[in-house]
Amino acid sequence: MTHIIKGATTPVPAGPLRVAVGRGAVPGTSAVDASALLLDATGRVRGDADLVFRGRLRHPSGAVRHAGVGQGGGQFAEWLELDLPDIEPAVQRVVITGSCAGGTFGQVPGLYARVVAYDGTIAAHYEVTDASAETAFVLGEFYRRDGAWRFRAVGQGYDSGLAGLATDFGCGVAAPAASGEPIVTTGVSKTAVPPPGAQPAVPGGSPTPPGAPAVPPPSPSLADARPLPPDATGRPGFPGPLEPAGSSGSSGSSGWSGSSWSPPYVRSGTGAATLTVDPPFPPGAGPVIVEARVRGTDRLTVRLTGRADEVFDGVLPGRRGRALVQPPRKGGPLRLDVRHDGDWTISVLPLSAARPFGTGTVRGQGPDVLAYPGTAADLRIRVAGRHQGRFRLSCHRGDTPDDLRRPEPLHSGSGRIATTVRISDGPLLLVVDTCHTDWELTALPLSAGAPSADRKSGVHEGRGQKTVTLVNPQPGRPALVRYEFRGAEPAYGLEVRTVGRQGGESGWLSGYAHGTRGVSLAFASGAAESTVRVRHSGEWTLRLLPEEEAPLLTGPVEGKGSTVLRYQGPPALMRLRRASPAAGGRLAAWAWNHPSGEPAIIADVGDRPALGPLWVHPGGSAFVAVAASEYTRWRLAPASFDEVPVLGGRAEGTGYGVVRHIGPGTTVSYGSNCGDPRLCQLDENLFPWREVTATSGPYVVSEGILHVRALGDWTLEAHR
Repeated sequence: MTHIIKGATTPVPAGPLRVAVGRGAVPGTSAVDASALLLDATGRVRGDADLVFRGRLRHPSGAVRHAGVGQGGGQFAEWLELDLPDIEPAVQRVVITGSCAGGTFGQVPGLYARVVAYDGTIAAHYEVTDASAETAFVLGEFYRRDGAWRFRAVGQGYDSGLAGLATDFGCGVAAPAASGEPIVTTGVSKTAVPPPGAQPAVPGGSPTPPGAPAVPPPSPSLADARPLPPDATGRPGFPGPLEPAGSSGSSGSSGWSGSSWSPPYVRSGTGAATLTVDPPFPPGAGPVIVEARVRGTDRLTVRLTGRADEVFDGVLPGRRGRALVQPPRKGGPLRLDVRHDGDWTISVLPLSAARPFGTGTVRGQGPDVLAYPGTAADLRIRVAGRHQGRFRLSCHRGDTPDDLRRPEPLHSGSGRIATTVRISDGPLLLVVDTCHTDWELTALPLSAGAPSADRKSGVHEGRGQKTVTLVNPQPGRPALVRYEFRGAEPAYGLEVRTVGRQGGESGWLSGYAHGTRGVSLAFASGAAESTVRVRHSGEWTLRLLPEEEAPLLTGPVEGKGSTVLRYQGPPALMRLRRASPAAGGRLAAWAWNHPSGEPAIIADVGDRPALGPLWVHPGGSAFVAVAASEYTRWRLAPASFDEVPVLGGRAEGTGYGVVRHIGPGTTVSYGSNCGDPRLCQLDENLFPWREVTATSGPYVVSEGILHVRALGDWTLEAHR
């Protein structure tokens, strides 16, 4: 761990970083809200979007995000994410700040800022020891120097609160709204700052958009882990943290990113103990690796405190083992109950520390976690039968923590085992989660030929599961892709996923949402190329087209299946409905804007028409992507703002809709009889800058337009 003092600087890895703004959880002390400000060469923000905090969870570039709060183990930790390679060149500094109300920072115990690299190592740790009467604090800043990034421990406080801090960076603070919330302004629009201690919004509230593969969220790689030297017995040691190799960019997916929240955590002891891993995890964090080493007897029991889940329960051959463990989904500390008759060491590591496994053979004893980055292969399994115990091997794949939580069984058996199973393209986590003896795995790559790809014409054809690189026909601009999966049925198993620089995947096209043929948007932010992985057993074609081939949306339009339309005009409302006789199949529309590459859902339609916002980036270009099976007919038509109901005492409706609130901030109640209803506040460009229902309530809305996202009946009632 790199401890630094006030004023000191240290280099940080040029890749995805996590920043924890932490404090002690002492009753009666003030809450601390963390935020990030993106500053230009003059040291000022360029607009409201350059402030990322609980009320605005994501910068339009996607490079800076607010990821939630972890609580437990006597600590609070509010987490921010930064993808340094993706931060715009115009941004020279990213400042990490904290603010508190109802008290001063001198009353906040154990205040610190911790910078965690993508492999889980701690790049910097700064503890504030000299706070007194300040009510706002600049904890640290990331800044560019000679083409690299460094972190400086600033430790500058403001006894004038958020107003004094904001003024220094080009923001203004107006008088509090009727709700009592301060208003931060940059001359572009007004942003309501939630009160300290309010429940943070949870990222990822919208369905996966049908957008381009160009701007997926970040993910650490599972490849290139380095093994430790052999131990005294000659057996290879467990791998250490991932060594950064080449570019550590962030064009991966949100999937593996949730897995590296925990920095390496190591505790040793004797006999029985309960361990608490800190800092506490944020909500939705993905799995981590728990490693155990023991002396004396080889029997060890480790359980998750308060849960029946067993991490280790039985013999550890070689007196060591590794297991995949899921932290609490709602956030908080990971607690482990350890029972052993001798000495033990427990380590909690990120997924990047998984044991590397490419082509060839890997051998081990007992439970283990392996990272397979290769192509589809036949996996030969050999297990010695000395103890006649059980052996179980599972596979974890996916681009989100939810995906990684669900294991796919590969083989389970007892005694001596000699069998072969098929595994798909990596990256995969292969987990030996039950074994009391020696085992051997051998990956035998399949002999299928590579797909044909005419990079010049932009046509890619193949059969079966393949990975291809799409080249933008007009770098710097969006493009279209016309896809066809012959002989397929619309289903979840049919999909095309984007592959990040570090091997992580994120959803792009799926048979269920987009059908087996149609047109979708690619390179929404203008990237030059993108790698995608096709998951289809039959023949397929991907054909790239220039954006000009998308029809221009100037009035009502009818279509069939997935389609992309160009839009040139001001922010508008759109009404989407089915034109097919039968309901059936997904029908949704998204607004994508260049150059931000940021999507926002317009509507997800059931049996009834739905009204939604088409947001427009100032000075950019907008696209409407309709996602539907090739059998679904639809109609999209502009709607007048005069059709929007005004929130008086009560508004109600069915499905996605829009409501206007006129007047000062007010408290509302919102409910639906179906699914997970959401309510979003839109800015002047009709972009959802704040998800109101991400908090636990009360829900406070300011003047403006609200986007209702519900699949059933809903009611919205104002309490004045």
